[in-house]
Amino acid sequence: MKVQKLQAERLRKEKEKKRNQEIDMEEEHYRAEERKKAIDSARLYQYYQMDRVKGFHSALLLTEVLKERDAQIEFKKKKLSPDKKWEELLKHNFEKALQEEQQKAEKRRRDRLALASDHLQQIKEHEEVDELRRQEEQKDAEEIKKQTKLYELERQRENKRKEEEMLELQKAYHAYIENRNTLRQLQAQQEAEENDKLRDYVKARKYLSNLRREKELETHRQMEEHRNRITSLLHEMTKQKFEDEDARVSRDIEEVEVQKEKEEKEKEEKNKAELQSIAKYRATLMKNKEEKEKQDRLEAKEELRAILEADQIYRAHEEEKKRRGHEECKRIKQFQIQQMAERKADLQQKRQADLDYVKQTEALEARKEKEFQKYAKQIIDFESKTTQQLYPLYKASQKGVGGGRGPVYKERGGIRPSYQAKDFHGTQLPLYSSQAATRGDFQKSKRRLGFTW
Repeated sequence: MKVQKLQAERLRKEKEKKRNQEIDMEEEHYRAEERKKAIDSARLYQYYQMDRVKGFHSALLLTEVLKERDAQIEFKKKKLSPDKKWEELLKHNFEKALQEEQQKAEKRRRDRLALASDHLQQIKEHEEVDELRRQEEQKDAEEIKKQTKLYELERQRENKRKEEEMLELQKAYHAYIENRNTLRQLQAQQEAEENDKLRDYVKARKYLSNLRREKELETHRQMEEHRNRITSLLHEMTKQKFEDEDARVSRDIEEVEVQKEKEEKEKEEKNKAELQSIAKYRATLMKNKEEKEKQDRLEAKEELRAILEADQIYRAHEEEKKRRGHEECKRIKQFQIQQMAERKADLQQKRQADLDYVKQTEALEARKEKEFQKYAKQIIDFESKTTQQLYPLYKASQKGVGGGRGPVYKERGGIRPSYQAKDFHGTQLPLYSSQAATRGDFQKSKRRLGFTW
């Protein structure tokens, strides 16, 4: 029992839900129909508010008036005794209606002229805006050229300054080399003078040694002679006396010789020591000189290496600055090209947008013209069944706005201009050119156009 109640409740809810969905769908369909009707009504109202449709309705009203007039004339013709007063009233009403229609037509003509003037003013403003934009672009291009020229001048000045710095550095380096060479020449001259002094000292020592040796030899020779004389004398005088003392004398002589040899050996060792000290001093001087030259060479190499490294660093720095300047110039040039391309693309996009707008406007005008011609054809077909006064409808339904008798200009929004006479009043001509040739007053035309010379 409880299950049956639950099933009945569920079925009831499903039916109610289905019925609510159907009601919602019907309401949505009704709202859609109402929206469609409102849109159609608004579109029809907007269509009826068009100038051409209003003009066509005015022409339709004039056609109805003409039709009513024809009916009244026909009715008056059928009357046996026409009423003069009624005829005058009808004529007055007709003239009044015609006058009102002419005033309306004149008002529409003035409105069209004002609209054409506004269009021409807008075209002129667009041309002025394009001219201003072109002048701004030209001014920007001249400014870019000026900045580029200033950059090139600054870069030339910087290069000139760097070249002058390099020349100064080269001059300083050459001056350093000359000073170093001069210093080396002075050092070499001093060393040569010291060598000359050393050679003079060695020569003097050698000369003194030779003199000492010669003196010693002379002394030895004299002592030998003296000894020989003494020996001879002793041998002659005391040959016998001193026979016992030969051994003693020989011993004394040997002692004297040993002493002499000892003295000579000491002198030779002393001379040898002096020569060794001289050689050692000379070797020390030569070693010091070689070490000093070696140190000078090392210092020169270090200085040259430092100068070469500084020159290499300077060249690398200059190359880096040149590369950065080249990259900066390339970047500026690329930025200028990109900016010009963006401006060109923007201008092209604007022009394309204008062309698209013109095309859309032309397509919209063509569609409106097609709809208007279709509507006008329906009205003309309907009115042709009841009246023959269809000229106002044909005139109002012709292509192009403006109400003139000239050709249709598609580039100017499909307007139809009027051909005006060359007199002061500017009355509209019925055709483009007349059949007969006319001769006008050129002075009058000049005064009318504002030429006073």
